[in-house]
Order: sequence, then C-alpha cells, then structure tokens
Amino acid sequence: MDRQPVLEGDRLVLRPLTQDDYAALFAVASDRQIWAVHPSHDRWQEPVFRDFFADAMAGGGALAIVDKASGAVIGSSRFGTPEHTGSGEIEIGWSFLSRAFWGTGYNAEFKRLMLTHALAHYPTCVFLVGADNVVSRKAMAKIGGEVLSGRDFTVERCGVPSPHVIYAITRESFAAGPLA
Repeated sequence: MDRQPVLEGDRLVLRPLTQDDYAALFAVASDRQIWAVHPSHDRWQEPVFRDFFADAMAGGGALAIVDKASGAVIGSSRFGTPEHTGSGEIEIGWSFLSRAFWGTGYNAEFKRLMLTHALAHYPTCVFLVGADNVVSRKAMAKIGGEVLSGRDFTVERCGVPSPHVIYAITRESFAAGPLA
C-alpha cells in the first residue's frame, strides 16, 4: 500500500507531507485549544511540535491536509507502519485539524479518503485514542469507529501515564457505516 498517496475529496486534498509544510503546519498546531484534551497537550509548543513533525517525516505515511478553496495546509494525519498494531490491520492516526474546520465535515471527509485507500489493502483500520480525549472519541463515534475491548493500553504522554483505547473500522463496518 502506498502510505503517502495523493487523495482528493470534494473540499480537500491529502498529499505527502514535506519539510516545506513545517511553518504552515506549526501555525495550525500552535493553537493550544487543539491540544486541550489531548494526551500530548503540550504539542502546541514549538520544541514539542518540532519532534512530532520530525517523527512524522522519518516514519513515512504522513499526509498534509489541504483546503482546496484556499490552498492552505489545515492539518495532517498519518498511516502507521503496516501491521504494527496487529496482523491484517493498519493504523490511521496522529491526526489534527485547524479548529476553524471542526464541526464542518472535514474530519469525516479526510477519514473517508484515508479509510477508502487503506481498506483496499487491509481488512481493518485501527485508531489509537486517548481514553480521556473526548473530542477524538466523539469524532470516532461519528465516523463509525467501534472500541476493541481488551486492546486498551497505557503510554507515557507529557510525563504521566495516559490510558488509550483502540477503535476499529473494518471493510464491512465501513460499507455499512456513516462514511459509506
């Protein structure tokens, strides 16, 4: 599977993230409110974001989310390393979007594009979400994500243990779900 495809929707384009996107993406990420309930709530700080961006570039699979109307970079997302989380699945995650686009259907649009691409190659896409991240959990519910019981885990974020849950969308649930 090409982890850095160009995917085009009605209102946005997903394309490979490049070093040239750093300033525009940091301008979006520097909004503290994006990270207020996120386990990595300090990601708005430039040194922390710099590490996040470097990790995205090094790991491959990172995509810039571009608003077609303005041409502006309005967020990013990633395809994880194939089968890193489990056999026959790929992660979609590390996503964030400018607050100006929250509640407008842009999240659903870029997730639909990513899911359509990934599910052509893998039977399941997983999303690792902070258990207390109510914004991301509501977004997952809206796009038809289902919590995989028994697959929760804890990682350190901002110096404290952060419980996470894993959501899944399968080919079948996607075809019958709200993004179909």
